[in-house]
Order: sequence, then C-alpha cells, then structure tokens
Amino acid sequence: MPPPDPDDLPDAPSGGGAMQVLRPLTTAMIAETLTARGYHFQADSDGDLIGRWNDNLIVFSRLGPNGEVLRVRTIASTLFTVDDVPALYAFCNEWNHDRLWPKAFVHVDDDGTARVCGELITALERGVSSPQLDHLLDCGIATGCQVCDAVAELAG
Repeated sequence: MPPPDPDDLPDAPSGGGAMQVLRPLTTAMIAETLTARGYHFQADSDGDLIGRWNDNLIVFSRLGPNGEVLRVRTIASTLFTVDDVPALYAFCNEWNHDRLWPKAFVHVDDDGTARVCGELITALERGVSSPQLDHLLDCGIATGCQVCDAVAELAG
C-alpha cells in the first residue's frame, strides 16, 4: 500500500479546540488507529504489529517498563552486501544530520546482507490522545517510506 502523504494529515486544532483525552498507549490503540486508516497489518509472536508498505516492512512496538514508548521501525526491502556498509553508514549519517525522522541506521544480518532501517521513537509516559497517535503513526510510516525510497536509489 502507498505511504500516507504528510500533506493529507489533518491540521491540529487551533486554540479553543476540543479537549484531548490522554490514555495509556496500548497495542489495541495502535491497531485501532491503523485499522481506521485502512492499513493491513498482523501481530507477530511478540505482540508487535507488522505491515508492509511498498515492500518495506514496518513494525509497531511498545517498549519500556509499562509499554509507554512507541517505536515505529521501518526495514528497507533493498538488500546490500557487507562491502556496502561504509557507504550505508555515510548515507545514514547524512540522513540523520538533515532530518529529524526517522533516525536511520544500518543492520547487518548473520548471512552478511545489510539493510538500512528507519526508526521513530516517542516516549508517551503521560499518555497519548487518539489524534496524536494517528499523527505519530502516519509520520512514522511516511518518513519510514521516504528513507526506504532514498535507500533504493542508492542501489540504482
């Protein structure tokens, strides 16, 4: 499925908008938000939610002692060899220097293949509103797909 366009996200309410209710982050909230957008995903054996956008894998996880930290990790489908790692590090350093989201990093598998991953992590220990979670998930998906598109260009 195509990534969401950040320009299509709803505007934040101006002063005097409706009161936002903060709730503890749950996997059910993440699933409800993804479902409301019409996204397809499934749960893995660890309880993380996983979906594919443009052949790239995106994992939605809750971390922290109480599951209060949201992590949206994108794993690019483009494969590289271990010989490409220095160039991938240079790519990630440039990406991270110029952008806030997602933070890019290189992952080398045991078989010697290398991939670039993107990660958006947000601490929500005070809770999250439904519109805020919707925005965070869409930002994680959209920017994760952007880093994956840029990585695919490296491969030519």
